[in-house]
Amino acid sequence: MSGGKAQPHCIVRRATLRTNGRPLLFVHGAFCGAWCWDEYFLPYFAERGYDTWAVDLRGHGVDGEEAGFASIEDYVGDVLAAVDAIGEPPVLLGHSMGAVVVQRAWRRAQAPALALLAPVPLQGVLGSSLMLALNSPEIYIEINGLQNFSGTHSASARLQQAIFSESMPAAEAWRHLRRMRNESQRALFDLSWPQQPWIEAADIPVKVFAAADDRLFPPSAVEGTAQWHRGELEILPDTAHAMMLDVRWREAAQRIAAWLGGLRL
Repeated sequence: MSGGKAQPHCIVRRATLRTNGRPLLFVHGAFCGAWCWDEYFLPYFAERGYDTWAVDLRGHGVDGEEAGFASIEDYVGDVLAAVDAIGEPPVLLGHSMGAVVVQRAWRRAQAPALALLAPVPLQGVLGSSLMLALNSPEIYIEINGLQNFSGTHSASARLQQAIFSESMPAAEAWRHLRRMRNESQRALFDLSWPQQPWIEAADIPVKVFAAADDRLFPPSAVEGTAQWHRGELEILPDTAHAMMLDVRWREAAQRIAAWLGGLRL
């Protein structure tokens, strides 16, 4: 535990009847916020007996606040502060950038298990960015444009396709995209390089959930993450990068719930 850190903003959905012993702490990816979990995942797991928490990493949740020059290690501190607020070690579930954050935090958080959803690959984002630039330059440009995206103008169809499935209604995709905000340039820099020097191979249960239609980090890019932790890789069919908001979010949640149920925490 971290001890004495300022508590970050969290969204909390408690189970009406807590039948599962460990709380869940969800950590969002770049450009997002805790809101992305509250749309579907937090209510879903709360209804199934889990106390659920989603943390806003600094600069991502409070109106008018910016991430500034926050580092990935600063975000780790936010997660540890959220763990302190929970009062007991939770299962950590991180998406994309958030998966890197929880991989760095798990030992200090005394987490009993880790779920990594569409994680940034251990080799960093440079390789994946290069492949995206070569194979889909128009989508590469749109993804990089997120850093300057204010949510005040319409998102292009290519930006929607980069994050969501083709079957995602455009209006629904835009509803989510307009809530995104700029990411810390320092954090993006930290993600560019191989992450192994900062990530300890876990001796707790680890499950990597990859999205079959992920244009950013396809399953082949995250196989090494599962191998590093001696964990399992599960590929979610017909699902894109933002699996917690995508049209098949329920199937993703069901797969995660099935894994959690088998842990007997």
